[in-house]
Amino acid sequence: MSLIGQEVTDFKVQSYQGNEFKEVTKEDILGKWSVFFFYPADFTFVCPTELEDLANKYEDFKKAGCEIYSVSCDTHFVHKAWHDVSKTIQKIQYPMLADPTGVLARDFDVMIEENGLAERGSFIVNPEGKIVAYEVIAGNVGRNAEELFRRVQASQFVAEHGDEVCPAKWQPGAETLKPSLDLVGLI
Repeated sequence: MSLIGQEVTDFKVQSYQGNEFKEVTKEDILGKWSVFFFYPADFTFVCPTELEDLANKYEDFKKAGCEIYSVSCDTHFVHKAWHDVSKTIQKIQYPMLADPTGVLARDFDVMIEENGLAERGSFIVNPEGKIVAYEVIAGNVGRNAEELFRRVQASQFVAEHGDEVCPAKWQPGAETLKPSLDLVGLI
């Protein structure tokens, strides 16, 4: 079953951000674009490379009006400990959500029940709290923040311009398409 159009259910979790623990709820995500970036666990191998890639792109996401929420089934205390000891993780400025009960991982359908970890899932959520794009990939393959950012921009564009669509590799300022019978099968 597809998660496109599914509304994020109410939640309340702890996060680690800016050397502070903060509570994050569904209310915090409404009214702006969000990316929920699930990863298996802190203190692992591929995860820090992805989180650093996002950290390096975070200012662009913020300028586009999009907040990043990294999510693992670790506690907020583990997020802080990882941040304290890893130069890579110290670069992170976005909220690191703690999901030790798996409430978010289950809501986004990325929970691996047999080991209590989340799959690598990236979800773009619109200001109404609905999922508009997502991908879930194997735990041994890292993701690309540049492509995720492009998909956020394309999702924002089509939300604003409902009569236009973004073709493959679309970038802001590039030509879009207006769906019509004339285009079917010709491009």
